[in-house]
Amino acid sequence: MVAGKLPSTDLQQEANDRLLVEAAQKDPTMFAELYENNFERVYAFIARRVRNRAEAEDLTSEVFHKALANLPRYKWKGLPFVAWLLRIAANIIADRAKHSARENIVSEVPEAPENAEQQPALEDDENSAKLYRQVQLLPADQQRVIIMRFAEEKSIREIADELGRTEGAIKQLQFRGLQNLRTSLGKSDG
Repeated sequence: MVAGKLPSTDLQQEANDRLLVEAAQKDPTMFAELYENNFERVYAFIARRVRNRAEAEDLTSEVFHKALANLPRYKWKGLPFVAWLLRIAANIIADRAKHSARENIVSEVPEAPENAEQQPALEDDENSAKLYRQVQLLPADQQRVIIMRFAEEKSIREIADELGRTEGAIKQLQFRGLQNLRTSLGKSDG
């Protein structure tokens, strides 16, 4: 690849982003597609830094709220639109850390990734965000079992006791949930 030149897929994405931004600046209802295209990267960026799912969800929402509110002032500078969103996210995280520090809560906020060496970590974060979204689409019982089993690291017995079900029922819900995730992730990856 020639230095300074983007691969054609990046050029297509940049052109698509630019058209979507211009459309959303004229009609804010068009912002939905920008949200869909960039949610996973923004959520992953935030989740990696705050390590608290509820806070990551709140901050992600705040990023898109601020982006929509400031979209009329956005000027295209040749950078991907997601770079602007990640800068908003970094500022929101920094503001939250300053606020927390005032309340005597020690918080460490790393800066936004600036180089290609951090790209694999960002891709892992994007995959985690994609998985999180797919778990949210599972039926409620399967979703709860998957979260308790893998996020909360509870045993089958603990989950069964907490949900008032048999261990066999919990194993079946886990199996079906994982099967549904494999299917949905296979479809989303093409």
